[in-house]
Order: sequence, then C-alpha cells, then structure tokens
Amino acid sequence: MRYVSTRGQAPVLDFEGVLLAGLAADGGLYVPESWPQLSAADWRAMRGLSYAEIAFRVVKPFVGGCIPDADLQRMINEAYATFGHRAVVPLRQTGANDWVLELFHGPTLAFKDVALQLLGRLFDWALARSGKRATIVGATSGDTGSAAIEGCRGRANLDIFIMFPQGRVSEVQRRQMTTVADANVHAIALDGTFDDAQAMVKALFNDAAFRERAGLTAVNSINWARVMAQIVYYVTASLSLGGPDRTPAFCVPTGNFGDIFAGYAAAKMGLPVAKLIVATNRNDILARFFAGGEYRKDGVTPTISPSMDIQVASNFERLLFDMHGRDGAQIRGLMTELDTAGGFTVSPNALAETKHLFAAGRADEAATKAMLKTAFAQGNGIAVDPHTAVGLAVAAQQRSSRAVPAEIPLVTLATADPAKFPDAVEAATGQHPALPPRLADLFDRPERQTKLPNDYTVVRDFIENQRVTA
Repeated sequence: MRYVSTRGQAPVLDFEGVLLAGLAADGGLYVPESWPQLSAADWRAMRGLSYAEIAFRVVKPFVGGCIPDADLQRMINEAYATFGHRAVVPLRQTGANDWVLELFHGPTLAFKDVALQLLGRLFDWALARSGKRATIVGATSGDTGSAAIEGCRGRANLDIFIMFPQGRVSEVQRRQMTTVADANVHAIALDGTFDDAQAMVKALFNDAAFRERAGLTAVNSINWARVMAQIVYYVTASLSLGGPDRTPAFCVPTGNFGDIFAGYAAAKMGLPVAKLIVATNRNDILARFFAGGEYRKDGVTPTISPSMDIQVASNFERLLFDMHGRDGAQIRGLMTELDTAGGFTVSPNALAETKHLFAAGRADEAATKAMLKTAFAQGNGIAVDPHTAVGLAVAAQQRSSRAVPAEIPLVTLATADPAKFPDAVEAATGQHPALPPRLADLFDRPERQTKLPNDYTVVRDFIENQRVTA
C-alpha cells in the first residue's frame, strides 16, 4: 500500500512512513493511492468475529505488509482490551429501525479512544524498530487530547504536546489532559479557539527545520492511521444489522470530518452504505457546504457541544481530493483560496456527485437541548452527551423529511459518555451523570498545564525546551 498527498507535491510513502509523518511535507494529507476492495463474500466472512478480529482484517490491507501479522494482531488485541464493554462499540436500539453506536467505552470515554489506543501502540512499535524518538504535537477541541495522552503516556520514545483552547473545553475534558503525571505529557492551554490551535499545529509541521529537529508527528486525524482505525466500527455496525445484504445509513456528529471520512473510506472499500449524514451544530460550515457547494469560514461560536466548534475541518481536504479527481494542483488552489479569501466554491457537478452518498443537517442550541431531554425520556433515563444529541436531532430531521426512509437502518454515532459534559446534561434532564468508577477521583487529582499565547515562536520554543533530546 502506497500513500499520496492531497496536494500532490510530497513523497509517496508506505504505511510506516505515513504513520510517523502525520502531515505531508507539502501541507497536504496522506490518503491511500488506491482503495483496497473487499467483496460481499469478504464482508460476510467477518460475521460473528470479535471486534479485534474484524479490525485485523480491515486494517491489514492499509498496513501493506509493513508490520508482521503477529505484531499487528497483538497490538489490536491489546488496544481493544482496554475497553469496558465486551463488544467494544455496542449498538443500542432506540426506535423501530434506529440505532445508536456507542463509541465511548474506552479509557477516556470518547470515540477517539477507538483509534488512539491503537495508534499509541503503532508509534511505539515503529519507533522501537527504528531506534528513533518522536515528538507528537496535537490540537484538540476536547476529546482527541485526552485520548491521545492516554494512548501515549509513559511511552519510552515519545514526547506528547497537546494544545487545547483555554476555557473552551469542558472541565472533565480538561482534567483528563491536565491530571496525567507522566513526564512525557505536556498539556498546553492556548489563548484562542480550536482553529487557532489547529493552525498552530500546521505551522509547526510546515517549519521544516523544526519538524526535522524535533521529529514531529501527529495524532490528530490528519494522521491517516487515525482514520484507518475508525473504519472498523462502520463495518461492525453494518454486519450487526445484516450487512452487506442490508445497507444502513450513518448520522455522524461532525467537527473535523475525520470520523465521517472513515465511513466514506468504508464505502470506498465496498461496504454498502445508504447515506453518510454530516450533523453539525450552529458552527455549520459543513452543512452549508453540502447545501450549496460553498465552503466559507464564518467565525466560531461556543456551544454546549464544544468538540464541534470548528470552522476549518482539516479532514475535509481528503474528500475534496476525491471530489476533484485526485488532482493535487486543484486542491492546492482551493486551500490557498481558503487561506487568502476565507472560502471557496466547488463546481455544481462535483457537489451533485458527492451528494449521492453524503447529506447534511444542522442542530442549533435549542434543538440540541431539546434532544438531550427527548433522548433521556425516550431512553427511560439513559442520557446522551450534547454531541450525540446533535447527531440524533439531525437524524430525526432526516427521518421526518424521508431523506432516509423508514426501511433503511439509521445508525447515529454516540461520540462521548454524557459524564464528560455533566452540566449540559443535567440542565436538560435534571440528572447529573456520574463518572465511571475508574475516573471517580478525577476532580481530586492535581492538575498540570502550561498557559501560552497564540504566538508561534513562544509555542515552538516551549516544545523545543521541554522535549527529551536524548
């Protein structure tokens, strides 16, 4: 398996190279040169297998022989043994043909664990084999940071620096990052928005001298291995509902577009998917794009679903690449236009073709709060978090408009445990969701964080001075 950059000017790499590179040298994102194809018989052969066994079969083609099968299977087994549910990502039925896919049973109670528990182990394997040391830098709107830290804490060959927008993540999310005592972990409260933090990460990667000197790599979903690992739960959900002989639709609460792009990857591999529904909150750049083809920044407004408070969805570039015939020059032009003019418009033909698979919707604060209450009542006291509520609200819109007919199974991805957002859940339901026992003492643990301005030189120098160089 070979990987190419969406901007067409970076070296073609194998899986191990892409894993350690993260962002491509030309500022683009790596994608498979071609999509591996699985037949209906291949999908059927996975029925009845464990999550880890299915993960091995789905991931193996993307690894392309870089990792021995025994090592890959061991890392997959170890990663998913950390989850608190035997099914890893169980389905819960919420209606006659409606389902919630619970992705929050990992160590940090968010869907990011599904990829990052594996990614930390993949990094460890690759670095140990090469005798190198790496510096991970990442930006988080809430959940990526804690999941990345949990996957990488204490690893001998890694330093990890996670930036989060100061005051714009929930207290549980912040404490899951700042209460980790391992010396290789650094939590940075950046003065700014998530988009500022994400732009800082890209600036660090685009500084070629610093990137080489520090051995930078990424755990954000700009790293292909993150997306690769997330493909698996689309497969397991589909198989549980009769796939490939039944064709479900998926509604995905979406901020950075990585989670839903994994569903697109599954479809490109041959998994039957009726629809991929992009669910946004009031920061609705993606919903506006799918409505009219214009992708234009419009400022970020804080919401009760903070992980979706994003205007520049970095993984969207991967879809644009396929939308434009995998022409890196066109993508370079669009990204330049985004930077200089604040947005761009795609051709009507490209948009129409994409809408065969994708749909989109928006749930504002009122709709999100209403769904928190409705889901709690309909679930007989089972709460959801605000991001999942956005997904459920948009799924309900799709059902009521018959954009997704009643006979099609509709799966909404539940991205976080409600205990990560207790204030919003309690305000809507009157019930305070409790943390699970393994995190019961979270508010008693001492915090350790560094507050930095949104200044490239300050951030770069901090990382330079704190990373281990031996």
